[in-house]
Amino acid sequence: MGSNNKQSRLVELGSMIIFTILDIVDSILCIVYAYIDHFLETDTPSPCYCLQTSVSDSDSDSDSLYGRIRKPNSFRKLVGFINPNNNNSNNRILHKSIRNHDSTKRTCWSDCSCASCAAWIHNNYNDAHRLRLHVVVQQPEEKKVIENVIFLHGFMSSSSFWTETIFSHFSDHTKNKYRLFGVDLLGFGKSPKPRECLYTLEDHLEMIEESIIFSFKLNSFHLVAHSMGSILALALAAKYPDSVRSITLIAPPYFPTCDKEEEEEASLFMLRKVASKKLWPPLVFGTSLMSWYEHLGRTVCFFICKYHRIWEFLLKLLTRTRDLHFLIMDSTKHTHHSAWHTMHNVICGSAKKMEEYLATLQKARLKVIVIHGEEDQIVPIECSYNIKIKIPDADIRIIPNTNHITVVLAQIKDFTQQLELIWM
Repeated sequence: MGSNNKQSRLVELGSMIIFTILDIVDSILCIVYAYIDHFLETDTPSPCYCLQTSVSDSDSDSDSLYGRIRKPNSFRKLVGFINPNNNNSNNRILHKSIRNHDSTKRTCWSDCSCASCAAWIHNNYNDAHRLRLHVVVQQPEEKKVIENVIFLHGFMSSSSFWTETIFSHFSDHTKNKYRLFGVDLLGFGKSPKPRECLYTLEDHLEMIEESIIFSFKLNSFHLVAHSMGSILALALAAKYPDSVRSITLIAPPYFPTCDKEEEEEASLFMLRKVASKKLWPPLVFGTSLMSWYEHLGRTVCFFICKYHRIWEFLLKLLTRTRDLHFLIMDSTKHTHHSAWHTMHNVICGSAKKMEEYLATLQKARLKVIVIHGEEDQIVPIECSYNIKIKIPDADIRIIPNTNHITVVLAQIKDFTQQLELIWM
């Protein structure tokens, strides 16, 4: 017993030392990137979160975490004196309505600008000031649509999660009667990745509305969402309870918070749940590194995402294959800016709002189905049971021998059949 306690203390001490070193390195990188951005960017670079302790409600979007993640220590205060982007008039990221976003259509020096990553910049939109998401539409051949279905993917993914798996496995009845929408969320896949955007929950919702609901004039639709997409699906369903016919959530990240808990505390609570600062297992350490350290995360994205074509070429040589799996391809189709903000302002920033969304769905008596992999180590099963507590009529389905991804990929035929029964 004593040896276990001693080992536990050693692990805690090791974690404290490692994360303290990471904090110092991240602060140094803050200075490095500030100067590089200052000299290489023609526009005024967006400031980072390192020195931001609080932002008044009048100056910020309520969905954004801003300085909640990193509380400045003495080392970070020193950074403020030598950071060229630190001034009183530019101490926060400017945010505009994404729906009418007059975006500078170019990439940051540290982001990839290949034809695939920058495709949205060169697209000829009907209105140059109105961005649109990339949407894959599977239209019934007979064009007699009886219902619509919107598919929302999870974090670090794209519409390929659906279009490359289940879209071709539906029955002829579904293919002839249902219109299926696979959407690349804002900042991911082939969708726009504007640099001035904070990627808040509201930004994502506005773009889904503009690109699908309004553009195709949908009066009713089903929702199917995986992981982070479940948060957006719940928000959409709560906003359009009379239009949603059913909502199917796969591995929804929902950790209930105390009713008295402030929104800021709820967001940090969620961040600690999904990205706890641990050295082991490696997946958890990687998640915590990318979620807590803005500049270290940017460095990782710089080497992996900016030079993704090199890694893909090498991987093809090693595996002797022409086409890499879509999950590998999707993992680099974002910018650090879009991924960082979406992680904090959607997954974490919506923690307090989830209670309201679920209450609205319960009141509207919407058909809610929750599907979860029994071996999911990214989003624990308890999240699905937490939804059951809020919506007693929710249909909870635990799939044995599956995890966060294989809950769909390992049972594609069964999964499509389940969806068709849900839509009946």
